[in-house]
Amino acid sequence: MAKPGKQPPKVKTSAPKSGAKPSVSPIVDYLERPPVDAPAEARIALAFRVIAAAGLVLMIALSMGSGINADDKFQVDYSQKLVNYYATAGKDTAALHVPEGNMHYYGGFFEVVTGAVNRTLGLEPGQLGYHQVRNACSAALGWVAILCVSLLARSMAGWHAALFTLIMMLLSPRFLGDSLMNPKDIPFAAGYAMALYGTARVLTAMPRPKWSDIAILTGGLGIALAMRAGGLLPFAIFALFAGLHFLMKNGMFRALSNTALLGKYAAITIGVCVVGYALALAFWPYAMQAPLSNPFIALSKFAELEVKIRVLFEGENMMSDKTPWYYPVKWMAITIPLGVLLGAAGALLRSPHLLRKYNPLLLSMTAFAAVFPVFYVVYKNSVIHDGWRHLTFAYPPLVALAGIFWSNTVRSFPDKALLRNATVGVFFLLMADAGLFILKHPTFPYVYFNPLVGGTSGAYGKYETDYWGVSVRQGLDWMAKEGIIRKDMTDTVVIATNMYYAAKQLTAPYGDKVAIKYVKWEKRCDMPWDYALFPTRFIDGATLKRNLWPPDNAVHVVKAGSAPLLAVLRSDGYDCHEGMEASKRGDWPSAIAAFEQTTAKVPDDDLAWVSLAQAYLNNNQLDEAKMAAEKCLDISPDDAQANNLIGLYWLNKGDVGQAKSQFETSIKREANNPAAWYYLALIARSSGDQNTALNNLNKAIQLSPNFKPAYEMAAQIHETSGNASAAQQLRAVMQQLR
Repeated sequence: MAKPGKQPPKVKTSAPKSGAKPSVSPIVDYLERPPVDAPAEARIALAFRVIAAAGLVLMIALSMGSGINADDKFQVDYSQKLVNYYATAGKDTAALHVPEGNMHYYGGFFEVVTGAVNRTLGLEPGQLGYHQVRNACSAALGWVAILCVSLLARSMAGWHAALFTLIMMLLSPRFLGDSLMNPKDIPFAAGYAMALYGTARVLTAMPRPKWSDIAILTGGLGIALAMRAGGLLPFAIFALFAGLHFLMKNGMFRALSNTALLGKYAAITIGVCVVGYALALAFWPYAMQAPLSNPFIALSKFAELEVKIRVLFEGENMMSDKTPWYYPVKWMAITIPLGVLLGAAGALLRSPHLLRKYNPLLLSMTAFAAVFPVFYVVYKNSVIHDGWRHLTFAYPPLVALAGIFWSNTVRSFPDKALLRNATVGVFFLLMADAGLFILKHPTFPYVYFNPLVGGTSGAYGKYETDYWGVSVRQGLDWMAKEGIIRKDMTDTVVIATNMYYAAKQLTAPYGDKVAIKYVKWEKRCDMPWDYALFPTRFIDGATLKRNLWPPDNAVHVVKAGSAPLLAVLRSDGYDCHEGMEASKRGDWPSAIAAFEQTTAKVPDDDLAWVSLAQAYLNNNQLDEAKMAAEKCLDISPDDAQANNLIGLYWLNKGDVGQAKSQFETSIKREANNPAAWYYLALIARSSGDQNTALNNLNKAIQLSPNFKPAYEMAAQIHETSGNASAAQQLRAVMQQLR
């Protein structure tokens, strides 16, 4: 007798007539597996339903306290344009081309639904309720993804595996946190998970699936594609595994001779894909204009539209197109709960056993859905930033595999209660860190890092934390609690921030009593303000690691553990701004006096120190300039301007070798540094190396196409070398820049 779990594939035979031999060899069913041994399934199923229901309530409740996603600036605008498009029966065509953010290349499912709900409720973007509706819908779709992937695990390994999967998904801070406020990645993940679960149900029932199974599948396909063009992937997965199911269920290639059955499979596959595609088009006006081409144009455009931003990775600030190939893999490794990591690794190591025990096609589909997107991103060297949020959709199927592993491991000890309980204990121990983090930080659990990197505190200064800037809400809540902002104020409070949209919407109820000004961190002295809200996003990693941020004028800090996420700064006067204004006038003594006042009040203000260094240099106070620049570098070692100013100090001192070395160091610390390339060109030109000078000028122009001094020097070099036409072309470009 065959051992449990190792039965041979099922053989389909027809009873021969008496005394006759079968005319054909039996058909082998390569997908047949014994029933899953599931004691107390009813009790486990009840626990699953109770926890799932509680999870939905909890997620929606948590979403009410979440902040506003930084990308909502684009999403909300698109939502309003989409609602206008449908409300006017297509007469308002603004949604067909949205230059800011190129939002028309995205499907509009989430934006249409939430926009319609908000308009029905009479809510406007300046009201907190408007964004709470969006957050609640995001949370609900996050829950749909959790439910579908848990039921996917159940379809392969029973309620036991579903329960493990459900618990791990609800205790995944990154996924849960994104579910509270991410209007792009979470709805797409919901459609993806729904499509995978629908695929499992339809294939299991082939060639006669229920209409309810088909509805789940087509709904998932439609939602995924109605979010982004990458939603074509689950269509391909369904078609691929439907074909494999047909072969493996019916004796492999000999099944091709069964044209009637092949026709049923083809009809169902094509029909589901067509309906899913049509459903997606209904929420995507741009795709409606050319249904057979525009979705594919949108897919191709994403490679061209990849946004390149400055990111913090492994303690270094770099551009997102310069990150190493393992960027998304490492991000996942250090932010996924240990229970999921061990479960996924265990599923991989025990895959031969699991494939023998459970449906190999559905297991393979789940593994493909989890691994292929990550592999493809690494293989294509795609521009990825903000951790692995672009791969959020691949996470739920990974958790399903981990759930199956944990379930199978526990069931490996049917008669050994001690070992079963010990395994369950280990599982919850590995998930405890993530669960505690959610309890402590329910408004922004997405900033979680696992113990492999020392938690969020250990990751501080090495990796981005609150890249969405959702902690702006907590900063403003603190200001309201302290009475700094209130509706009965007589004077206007000016708040500067680089998270303008969220701050503007959240302070709308205060009317003109609160003025929000957009200011980059490195430009914070360009205008006067009373208070400022700045998250750690875009702060130099070296400054964060050395605990030199926030500056001394911080009056409140929002933290995750001991890691600062956002600082509320109070202005100690407008000296820094006055120094900037004096610098613009060329009044260097006044600028120096103002910046000296600022550094006296806030000794760790790197911007004031580097601005003071610039003023000293222009006032021919070289040694003071070097001292001030070095003070800046003590706080922010990668500051390009400070490094360049020290290079200029050595040039003014006549030490060309030291100057060259300093500018090279400056480029190593900050690759996006056109001024350093310009001065290296100046040094090369002075030494007679015209070719090197031109190469360096070209690099400066590539980094800063409007850098006029670089064009002028290049033109002069070409004129000296007799290449008048090249010089003329460069000066023509300069004329256009004016």
